[in-house]
Amino acid sequence: MNKTKVIATVSKVTATYEVLENLINNGVSVIRINMRYSDLEFCCEVVQKIGEINTKLNKHTAIMVDLKGPVIQIERVANEKAWLKAKDKIRIFTDNVLGDSTKFSVDYKNIVKDASIGMIIKIGTGEVILKILEKGINYLICEVIKPGYISSGKIVNVVGLKQNRPFISIKDLETIKMANKLDIDYLVVSFVNSSEDVLEVNDLLINLGNDHLQIISKIENQSAYDDIDNIIKISDGIIIARDNLGTNVPIEKIPGIQKKIIDKCHKAGVVSVVTTDLLLNKEEEQTPTRAEVSDIANAILDGCDAVLLSGGVNALNGQLETIKTMNKVIMAAEGDANYNALMETAIKSQKKDITGAIAYNVSGCANLLNCKAIFAPTITGYTAKKISRFRPVCPIIALSPNADTVKSLALNFGIHSFLVDELNSLDAIIEKCKIMSREVMGLQPNDIIIITGGSPFREVKHTNFMKIEEL
Repeated sequence: MNKTKVIATVSKVTATYEVLENLINNGVSVIRINMRYSDLEFCCEVVQKIGEINTKLNKHTAIMVDLKGPVIQIERVANEKAWLKAKDKIRIFTDNVLGDSTKFSVDYKNIVKDASIGMIIKIGTGEVILKILEKGINYLICEVIKPGYISSGKIVNVVGLKQNRPFISIKDLETIKMANKLDIDYLVVSFVNSSEDVLEVNDLLINLGNDHLQIISKIENQSAYDDIDNIIKISDGIIIARDNLGTNVPIEKIPGIQKKIIDKCHKAGVVSVVTTDLLLNKEEEQTPTRAEVSDIANAILDGCDAVLLSGGVNALNGQLETIKTMNKVIMAAEGDANYNALMETAIKSQKKDITGAIAYNVSGCANLLNCKAIFAPTITGYTAKKISRFRPVCPIIALSPNADTVKSLALNFGIHSFLVDELNSLDAIIEKCKIMSREVMGLQPNDIIIITGGSPFREVKHTNFMKIEEL
């Protein structure tokens, strides 16, 4: 069992029943829908399909919805893409025009008012770079500094621009209400500028009465990184979006920023996710480059909880192969990771509480005794998350009678959660763990497991026991 989780992004092309089932069967823990390129109808269709597949396979795959956020995008381009030639002049309109090699329009209507002459515009992740030369009534005139293709929906990043609009757009508000109604598991807050943006979304969820939907803040610019400590405090997880981050901060600083954010998340007990574009858009060649493999491996060695396939590959030929490749890279990197060092890092920032103390000792004993599994019966998932923070080498098996709890653990490192009937006594807990050791995990006589939790179940407020069992 791999401990680092995999998140796969699906689109209208890739989200067939067959592809989704194959992804889930091959270890994808979370299916992500990017609302920047999707609509509410598509999101509802994916949720329905995942529900059917989960029932069929007896799985509990979680769903992540990524808000569009206050991002500027290119509107429609003729033939879906156009080449911008170096030193050419191009106009960016606020009125809707069909884009080509001389002009295009964007969906942010205040761009002319808010932008300044001399500002740099990066399209996509910097594939095309423009410089603003003049401002008209409803357009900007720019010079092409770095040539390349533009296409419909591409992100337009005006470096240093402060947008004059609400953080939560009408579309994002509709998406949040839909996520609440459909019982989505993770909500990604995109293009965060400060903790105030995250609080705005959190307040909305409180008003909706939602205490299940976990907030994952995406770090994509310098201002968000500058406020990272406060953002971590009010988030359930952090996504380090290195592609967009690289257009806002010097690219040579990205590896250091990644390490620092993962370390801060680990110390705070907050999930950390690193984006990757493994095999992105490769139609035929399915062999990753050395750089791509090293990129994923380094994120795992840094201690991230999950990796996110932020783009996609050819739907029919590449999606499944990409996941299989990812799993191989994860397995190899986890074999080289120094989890004892990560455990010691976690204990230094651990608050003095009973559950944390037991979680630390459970993890230490599991490593010392070469245990095959740690079983953590839980109502809320709190105990399992505490153990995950200490990065034990063996899998953490969370057992819960609560379906929402089972799905809420989908991103946490090393946790594999199962829905079970309520276990009302310590004897019942121990017996269930032994049965699952043999029937689900295939453990053998003399293998050692650790069982930890709170007893009596539902009556105690914290974890209060740890039991070592030899099968």
